[in-house]
Amino acid sequence: MTRRKLLNLSSMMLGRAAFDGLGAAPIDGLPHFKPKAKRVIYLFQHGGPSQLDLFDYKPQLAKRRGEDLPESIRMGQRLTGMTAFQAKFPTAPTIFPFAQHGKSGQWMSDLIPHQAKIADDIAIIKSLHTEAINHDPAVTFFQTGFQLAGRPSIGSWLSYGLGSENKDLPAFVVMVSQGIGNTQALADRMWGSGFLPTSHAGVKFRSGADPVLYLSNPAGYDPSARRRFLDDLGKLNQIESREYQDPEIETRIAQYEMAYRMQSSVPELTDLSTEPDSTFDLYGPDSRKPGTFAANCILARRLAERGVRFIQLFHRGWDAHSTLPQQIRGQCGQTDQASAALVQDLKQRGMLDDTLVVWGGEFGRTVYSQGTLTETDYGRDHHPRCFSVWLAGGGIKPGQTYGETDDFSYNITENPMDVHDLHATILNLLGIDHLKLTHKFQGRHYRLTDVHGHVVRPLLA
Repeated sequence: MTRRKLLNLSSMMLGRAAFDGLGAAPIDGLPHFKPKAKRVIYLFQHGGPSQLDLFDYKPQLAKRRGEDLPESIRMGQRLTGMTAFQAKFPTAPTIFPFAQHGKSGQWMSDLIPHQAKIADDIAIIKSLHTEAINHDPAVTFFQTGFQLAGRPSIGSWLSYGLGSENKDLPAFVVMVSQGIGNTQALADRMWGSGFLPTSHAGVKFRSGADPVLYLSNPAGYDPSARRRFLDDLGKLNQIESREYQDPEIETRIAQYEMAYRMQSSVPELTDLSTEPDSTFDLYGPDSRKPGTFAANCILARRLAERGVRFIQLFHRGWDAHSTLPQQIRGQCGQTDQASAALVQDLKQRGMLDDTLVVWGGEFGRTVYSQGTLTETDYGRDHHPRCFSVWLAGGGIKPGQTYGETDDFSYNITENPMDVHDLHATILNLLGIDHLKLTHKFQGRHYRLTDVHGHVVRPLLA
């Protein structure tokens, strides 16, 4: 060995030791305590559903239609560039009727009659708030606990901390469906692993004959040839790993092997022909159409049955500024029945107790109209100050409403809850102390909840 090669190898070994010091070693001792939930299904409504038209009932607003929203309510709070220069901020009550449902008496809109049927199975949070006022940083914040890109997503943190219960499927799976409303960009980094090993990134499932890109063998390439190829490639990668001591090489080897196993597991998983007609009746007619939110909800239940740790469905199209009543009708028509059906399906299979279901978007909508207000039409701008989400199963105390807002659904008046609190609570239900799930990167210990977050214990059963 030459002196130059010895010095180069020594520097590589020092680099590997430094990387190990940054937290690349596997986590021991997880979960930290007995979990109530084993897995999460997150139904992310991308674009910002209007809490005023769905969950946050404000009957007194009917008397204020068209009135300028008082400055004492706005308090000079930050507005988007779309309404910051409006001369007036006319109050726009919802045009959709509300009613109380279930023994719990949850107030819910007529737009979501199917979710109304599971009122006693869900906990509605009305006091969630966020720091971001535009879509990309707001979604990034919900996914990673930080508004700037580059940190691991919540699914990646759970994959890193807990892994998967099924060696033939990834721990973190993502599916995206398209609604009928305005659509915002949705980057793949939203389910990325950030500075965690890339094996913890979410795997995106698509509709159609090839659910995962580059998983199928090319034409004329049989499974035995694939196996021989991977064996030979693995030997080459092992040689490279021994020489360079780069942990990402081991990750690459593991991902090749996972992809090989998924060639068998994914086609069986995504074949809904084995589902009885009763399943499609429960989830609605859209559930027979691959790629729809309803079909993805069935796949989410099948993934949960097979031990996938974190399943996230993004449904796009909730960004309704003008003509909100028309757009929200369509969005609810595509999501309401399947959202409720998923909870009912899990419950009848005995899976709801250890599966946490989360429903919600990145922020809410303003009480004042963006643009023209008429008797049947109005718009709503982004509103991070207060909005609604709901949780079900997985150790959540059902049939309750947590938090309250003022008469305009503009400011929180009781039990504020931020994004970090939501993350801390989700981790707690999975048996994780959010303060202890950390990864050291560039000299600092990072966690999903950054330097914030409290478990909201009233939500826990």
